[in-house]
Amino acid sequence: MAITVNPDLLKEVKEYGAFDISACFNCGNCTAVCPLSSENNSFPRKLIRMGQIGNEDGINSSIDPWLCYYCGECSDTCPRQAEPGEYMMSLRRYLIASYDWTGLAKRFYKSTLAEITGLVVTGLFVTLLFVFFHGEMIPHLVNGKVPLNTFAPEPIIDLGDRIMAGLLTFFLLSNAFRMAWRYLGGMDMFKISPVIYIKQISTFIINFFTQPRWRSCNEETKKSPWLTHLILISGYLSMMVLIIIMLKWFQTDNVYPFYNPQRLWGYYAAAALIYGTTVFMIARWKKSDTMHKKSEPSDWIFLIMLFLTAFTGILVNIFRLSGLPMATYIIYVIHLSIAVPMLIVEVPFGKWAHLMYRPFAVYLMSVKEAAEVSRASQSMETKVAA
Repeated sequence: MAITVNPDLLKEVKEYGAFDISACFNCGNCTAVCPLSSENNSFPRKLIRMGQIGNEDGINSSIDPWLCYYCGECSDTCPRQAEPGEYMMSLRRYLIASYDWTGLAKRFYKSTLAEITGLVVTGLFVTLLFVFFHGEMIPHLVNGKVPLNTFAPEPIIDLGDRIMAGLLTFFLLSNAFRMAWRYLGGMDMFKISPVIYIKQISTFIINFFTQPRWRSCNEETKKSPWLTHLILISGYLSMMVLIIIMLKWFQTDNVYPFYNPQRLWGYYAAAALIYGTTVFMIARWKKSDTMHKKSEPSDWIFLIMLFLTAFTGILVNIFRLSGLPMATYIIYVIHLSIAVPMLIVEVPFGKWAHLMYRPFAVYLMSVKEAAEVSRASQSMETKVAA
């Protein structure tokens, strides 16, 4: 099959990160030391070569960048300091932008100003909704409690959460479809039995929640980031469940005992987010390992927004328990003016899209392998019957 060459491909990818694979002389060391590279999915060398010759279609249809967890082995041992690990990270940003049919991801990744503007505009929109449509602001306690649901009625907030969740799901799934279309060969993806797609769903679920490939990314020193990431993910998913699925139970004017599951779950979600974001921000600040030596503004913006979401959520709880109605109302608006933009901008169009594409890549790989086994088995049966 003919390859369409894009001579500006490397220049385009370089807008998403800092690397110098022009220094690479294809020694293959990076692939040899990579604990996750395999015969069927060989990287980073193969992708480096694709970039060097401008094979845009090859890169766009590859899931290999998502199979890399940036343990740093390749960059640490590269004899030419070509930063293959950072190249793989840049490819992931590039692919997020290429999957996104709206063009927003490309704008946000290429322009810090555009990303900040998107966050600010969305935050202002949320603030203005409260300014013009909030409920009654009662400056005193009612039955000894802060009447938060009078100011921000739970049914309305719940409806807004569900609309937002629907939009995020639509963008993520439509972009994921473009990813599958490229990797599975366009219309060929419909030739695969639906049974195979269904049987491999467990692969997606396991990889979504536990990221086992990252855990096996090498020696003990690599397991700490995996555990921190697992805690961060558990906090994020807890937050999503509480505010989208269980808001009626979570946002209540009743003050339950400390040991009540409602409070414990909320406290865990906040603590996990604070801990995870703090650890990763410190690592990026100190540049303590290879994967954190080079950070793009989008990496920092995402972590800061997630940290502020958890921090302001804690403040809402503190002011509410302290019996301060006006302070609770104000910080509640600030909290949502941070949380909503973080979700709308970062989940489908930014850093947090990794949460979807990584396990989905492993899922697609398992689907393709199962389909190939099925075709081989059918071919063998046909030959035997003949």
